[in-house]
Amino acid sequence: MSRWAWALLAYASLGLGIVGIVVPGLPTVPFVLLAAFAAARGSRRLHDWLLAHERFGPAIRDWEREGAVSRRAKVLATGMMALSAAVMFLTAPKWWMAAIGSATMACVAVWLWRRPEPRR
Repeated sequence: MSRWAWALLAYASLGLGIVGIVVPGLPTVPFVLLAAFAAARGSRRLHDWLLAHERFGPAIRDWEREGAVSRRAKVLATGMMALSAAVMFLTAPKWWMAAIGSATMACVAVWLWRRPEPRR
């Protein structure tokens, strides 16, 4: 992939991550991590900015160094997934639609909790 394509992916992912801050059910962290990954290949300036960012920087550095996720992030992500599952069961036109979404989120939660926590 060319450098400009990586940069485009980085900025698009960051945009989706920012939208995910206010839209329930749309994750923030995976998009910000993808933005950092893509920026490392396409935009050194954006990558440096993300690493220095007060809010995103520590999580990105932990992920890049150790593949680690903080306990706080795990708890918040799991809580949001549980809330999203509840909303889906209350609003989905068919129960099985909510079940598929909830099962997917349960798999993500299991994977997330199996990630190490950062060494401080």
